[in-house]
Formats: sequence, C-alpha cells, structure tokens
Amino acid sequence: MDLLAGKRGVVFGIANHRSIAYAIAQSLAGAGARLAVTYQNDRLETGVRKLAADLPEALVLPCDLMVDEQIDALYREVGSQFGRLDFLVHSVAFAKTEELGGRFVDTSREGFELAMGVSVYTLIAAARAARPLMTAGGSIVTMTYLGSQRVVPNYNVMGVAKAALEASVRYLAADLGRENIRVNAISAGPINTLSARAISGFHGALETVRTHAPLGRNTEQAEVGDTALFLCSDLARGITGEVIFVDSGYHAMGV
Repeated sequence: MDLLAGKRGVVFGIANHRSIAYAIAQSLAGAGARLAVTYQNDRLETGVRKLAADLPEALVLPCDLMVDEQIDALYREVGSQFGRLDFLVHSVAFAKTEELGGRFVDTSREGFELAMGVSVYTLIAAARAARPLMTAGGSIVTMTYLGSQRVVPNYNVMGVAKAALEASVRYLAADLGRENIRVNAISAGPINTLSARAISGFHGALETVRTHAPLGRNTEQAEVGDTALFLCSDLARGITGEVIFVDSGYHAMGV
C-alpha cells in the first residue's frame, strides 16, 4: 500500500549507504513519496547523488543547515519543484571526536556550542523555513538516542544535545500543532553507521543491547525507516511531541 502516494518531503542527513537517513529515504520513497535529499558539501555530493539514483524522481540539492542562506535557497527550489511540503526528516548531528571521550565536565565551550548548533538548532531552522510550504499540514521527524535520558559512556556532550533536541521537539509541537504540523522524534538503538563508529566503545554498546534487550537483537536501519514512514503518514495523524523508541525494547530494561 502506497501510504505516501502524492506526498512530498525533504530528507536531511544522507551521507552514505549506512546512514539512517538513507534507510528512511528508502522507506518513504518505497511508500510512494517524492523526495528532495540534500548534501552538505561538495565532498558528499557524488555519494548522495549515487544513492538518490535509487529514489524515484528525487531532487538532489545542496544545503548546509548551519548556513541560513543555503536553507532559504533549498526551500525556494523545493517550493518551485514541489509546490508544497508534506514532511521533513532531520537526521543531522555532530560533535568533535575529542568531546566524545573522557569526562563530560571537561567539555570545551567551543565543542559544546558546535554540538548544540549542529545537532539541535538545525532542526529549529529547518522546521521554521519548511513551515510556509506545509500548507496542508505536515510531519517533522528527527533522530535522537537514549543518551538523552541516561548517562551513556563516551556519549558526553552529544547526550546533552539530544536532550535539548527532544525538548525542542516538544516546543515545536506546541508551536506548530494548530497548523496541523506534527513534530516527533525517533530514539533508535545503536546502529552500525560510520558516524557511530567514532564513539569509543560503540561495539560494546551493540553487544549490551543484544544481551539485554527484550527482542535480543540490535536495531536495523530499515526498522527506523519504517517508523519514520509511519510518522510521516496519516496513520500517525494524532501523534505529536513524542519520542518513539526503536531499540528492540532496550530502553524499558533496568540493566
């Protein structure tokens, strides 16, 4: 069933074939949506264009979400090509490698501001600029992690950024709800992406989830993709301001 037939949306955050954003794009396109996907810089453009070749009629456009002028240019082009937007997927986060180890108390001012700017403010900026195109309502989905609520070794400033991201989801949901724009987050379990490998002890986290999660396995990218599909579809029309866990149930456990 084409849950998103006739729907149009933007996916931010595709970097390579292991990206959660790419799995989400595949689920959305497979359900009939037409997508615009973005690349942050020239280094990533070729790879994103190759991946987008498998997404029917996808637009491939540049956009660094830390640059307001690029955000404005992106939405002008999307508006020209699509006429309106039905959903937005934000899968963007970054912290310096040196901030993802040692003690959180030693986080640098620069590292804190960078992590918050890229991982949190970009959602606000993307949502604000998308709002005028969501003339029939819409859905905004972002990505978070359990480190927002619990101390996860070596996650440090990114855990604090994800906590701020989840608070932003609630505030955006309150702001935009009367315009029938829903805002939600998916909290995925650890997934073997290239960015996750930068976190020291990541493979140990995978083993911990396999051992203790009720489903006894790690999260697959496609499971996150299908959850995003649900949230972007009319099946989730009554859900906003929510964090949905897709982590094989690990978050429910006390160990």
